[in-house]
Amino acid sequence: MTSWREERRQAAAEHAAALGRKKAAETAQARQLLTDFIATLRERGVQPEPLRAQVVGSSASYRTNLTGWYLRRNRSLAVDVDGNFYILGVPASLKSRVAGVHVEPSDPPLVVGQGARDGESMPLAELLRLRLES
Repeated sequence: MTSWREERRQAAAEHAAALGRKKAAETAQARQLLTDFIATLRERGVQPEPLRAQVVGSSASYRTNLTGWYLRRNRSLAVDVDGNFYILGVPASLKSRVAGVHVEPSDPPLVVGQGARDGESMPLAELLRLRLES
């Protein structure tokens, strides 16, 4: 016979595993959307450009070693030529101003800005469609 505590631990582990599987499936779907987006841009002859990371709360930006396409007009989100998704907000830094900044890729979400203020979240598919239309 298992204890109540062990049953709760097992239920929590199963719940965490289910959430992990759901997130992995959503990430795979979002990556496919980005792959299709890049293919469409290339078909249309839209060339990638050097990406810059925006300093949070400022109009300044820093060089990165990335090349790709911005997804938002404010240049806060981008995808590189390999389909990696980037959030390009960085803190101010004198070192970064001189040497540039290294930005790590993030798992792409199916809903960009989820949990943000009303009107700031948008399905990734819609954001990419709007970007292609601009």
